[in-house]
Amino acid sequence: MPTLTKLYSMKEAALHNTPDDCWIVVDGKIYDVTKYLEDHPGGADVLLEVTGKDGTEEFEDAGHSKDAKKLMQDYFIGELDMDETPDIPEKEVFRKEQDMDFGSKLVAYAVQYWAIPVAAVGISAVVAILYARKK
Repeated sequence: MPTLTKLYSMKEAALHNTPDDCWIVVDGKIYDVTKYLEDHPGGADVLLEVTGKDGTEEFEDAGHSKDAKKLMQDYFIGELDMDETPDIPEKEVFRKEQDMDFGSKLVAYAVQYWAIPVAAVGISAVVAILYARKK
């Protein structure tokens, strides 16, 4: 039965690159070696040099023993997510105010539909002129 492991992006693994918080990536697996830095036979600098990138080549070039590879399992925290999807930007949601009184709605619609008030004023002017001529 396969075991489920946490997936991390390389970007996320790269954030852990200090002596107080050190993650390395080897063969697509991520290891938190923070507690092992002082005990590493090659020194802490060797591990700190491969944070933020795939350290598989450096690990293999060093010729680690089977015991060293077994010891790595104690520091295993997850696997590298090979199917990283690009970040999808969040859309902003705009809400119109729902609690508008009648006057505010009238002004808002008058600005949006400017032809209606212009027509009303025009018709009123024509009616006033015709009424004034009759007198």
